[in-house]
Amino acid sequence: MTPEQRLLDNLLDMQEAASEAIGFVGGSTLETFEQDILTQRAVAMTFVLIAAAASRILGRFPDMMSEHPDIAWSTIEGLRNMVLREYGDPDWSLVWDTVQKDLPALVAQLDQLRYPHIQGE
Repeated sequence: MTPEQRLLDNLLDMQEAASEAIGFVGGSTLETFEQDILTQRAVAMTFVLIAAAASRILGRFPDMMSEHPDIAWSTIEGLRNMVLREYGDPDWSLVWDTVQKDLPALVAQLDQLRYPHIQGE
Protein backbone atom coordinates (compact mmCIF):
# COMPACT_ATOMS: atom_id res chain seq x y z
CA MET A 1 0.00 0.00 0.00
CA THR A 2 1.38 3.41 -0.92
CA PRO A 3 1.83 6.13 1.68
CA GLU A 4 -0.84 8.17 -0.06
CA GLN A 5 -3.31 5.28 0.17
CA ARG A 6 -2.53 4.87 3.87
CA LEU A 7 -3.23 8.56 4.34
CA LEU A 8 -6.55 8.28 2.54
CA ASP A 9 -7.47 5.19 4.56
CA ASN A 10 -6.71 6.95 7.84
CA LEU A 11 -8.66 10.04 6.78
CA LEU A 12 -11.56 7.73 5.95
CA ASP A 13 -11.24 6.04 9.35
CA MET A 14 -11.48 9.44 11.05
CA GLN A 15 -14.41 10.48 8.88
CA GLU A 16 -16.36 7.26 9.43
CA ALA A 17 -15.85 7.33 13.20
CA ALA A 18 -16.95 10.98 13.39
CA SER A 19 -20.02 10.20 11.28
CA GLU A 20 -20.84 7.25 13.52
CA ALA A 21 -20.68 9.44 16.63
CA ILE A 22 -23.07 11.92 15.00
CA GLY A 23 -25.41 9.07 14.14
CA PHE A 24 -25.24 7.56 17.62
CA VAL A 25 -26.65 10.73 19.20
CA GLY A 26 -29.06 11.55 16.39
CA GLY A 27 -32.54 12.18 17.75
CA SER A 28 -31.26 12.45 21.33
CA THR A 29 -31.07 15.34 23.70
CA LEU A 30 -28.24 16.11 26.08
CA GLU A 31 -30.43 14.87 28.93
CA THR A 32 -31.13 11.50 27.29
CA PHE A 33 -27.48 11.17 26.24
CA GLU A 34 -26.34 11.76 29.83
CA GLN A 35 -28.53 8.83 30.92
CA ASP A 36 -27.65 6.45 28.08
CA ILE A 37 -24.47 4.57 29.00
CA LEU A 38 -24.52 2.50 25.80
CA THR A 39 -24.49 5.59 23.59
CA GLN A 40 -21.93 7.28 25.83
CA ARG A 41 -19.55 4.37 25.46
CA ALA A 42 -20.13 4.13 21.72
CA VAL A 43 -19.38 7.83 21.26
CA ALA A 44 -16.35 7.61 23.56
CA MET A 45 -14.99 4.79 21.40
CA THR A 46 -15.39 6.90 18.27
CA PHE A 47 -13.23 9.58 19.91
CA VAL A 48 -10.56 6.95 20.51
CA LEU A 49 -10.78 5.78 16.88
CA ILE A 50 -10.61 9.33 15.51
CA ALA A 51 -7.57 10.13 17.62
CA ALA A 52 -5.83 6.85 16.77
CA ALA A 53 -6.20 7.52 13.04
CA ALA A 54 -5.07 11.14 13.51
CA SER A 55 -2.03 9.90 15.41
CA ARG A 56 -1.15 7.49 12.58
CA ILE A 57 -1.50 10.32 10.06
CA LEU A 58 0.68 12.72 12.02
CA GLY A 59 3.25 9.98 12.64
CA ARG A 60 3.62 9.32 8.91
CA PHE A 61 2.88 12.83 7.65
CA PRO A 62 4.06 15.27 10.32
CA ASP A 63 3.51 18.25 8.01
CA MET A 64 -0.25 17.62 7.99
CA MET A 65 -0.66 19.68 11.16
CA SER A 66 0.93 22.77 9.64
CA GLU A 67 -0.52 22.19 6.17
CA HIS A 68 -4.05 21.79 7.53
CA PRO A 69 -4.30 23.97 10.63
CA ASP A 70 -8.08 24.18 10.19
CA ILE A 71 -8.28 20.64 11.57
CA ALA A 72 -8.05 20.64 15.35
CA TRP A 73 -5.36 17.95 15.59
CA SER A 74 -4.43 18.79 19.20
CA THR A 75 -8.04 18.95 20.29
CA ILE A 76 -8.69 15.53 18.79
CA GLU A 77 -5.90 14.06 20.89
CA GLY A 78 -7.12 15.96 23.96
CA LEU A 79 -10.66 14.61 23.66
CA ARG A 80 -9.40 11.06 23.43
CA ASN A 81 -7.27 11.60 26.51
CA MET A 82 -10.19 13.12 28.38
CA VAL A 83 -12.40 10.17 27.55
CA LEU A 84 -9.72 7.64 28.51
CA ARG A 85 -8.58 9.33 31.72
CA GLU A 86 -12.06 10.13 32.94
CA TYR A 87 -13.76 7.09 31.46
CA GLY A 88 -15.95 6.53 34.49
CA ASP A 89 -17.26 10.08 34.49
CA PRO A 90 -16.08 12.37 31.69
CA ASP A 91 -17.78 15.68 31.03
CA TRP A 92 -20.63 14.34 28.92
CA SER A 93 -21.88 17.83 28.08
CA LEU A 94 -18.46 18.56 26.51
CA VAL A 95 -18.66 15.30 24.58
CA TRP A 96 -22.20 16.19 23.48
CA ASP A 97 -21.18 19.66 22.33
CA THR A 98 -18.25 18.22 20.41
CA VAL A 99 -20.44 15.73 18.59
CA GLN A 100 -23.09 18.36 17.83
CA LYS A 101 -20.83 21.25 16.82
CA ASP A 102 -17.35 20.07 15.97
CA LEU A 103 -17.71 16.65 14.39
CA PRO A 104 -19.94 17.75 11.48
CA ALA A 105 -17.28 20.32 10.57
CA LEU A 106 -14.56 17.69 10.93
CA VAL A 107 -16.43 15.33 8.60
CA ALA A 108 -16.61 18.09 5.98
CA GLN A 109 -12.92 18.97 6.41
CA LEU A 110 -11.88 15.34 6.05
CA ASP A 111 -14.06 14.97 2.98
CA GLN A 112 -12.32 17.96 1.44
CA LEU A 113 -8.91 16.43 2.21
CA ARG A 114 -9.93 13.12 0.68
CA TYR A 115 -11.41 14.73 -2.46
CA PRO A 116 -9.63 18.08 -2.89
CA HIS A 117 -10.30 18.53 -6.59
CA ILE A 118 -14.04 17.97 -6.38
CA GLN A 119 -14.58 20.93 -4.04
CA GLY A 120 -11.87 23.06 -5.64
CA GLU A 121 -13.03 22.84 -9.23
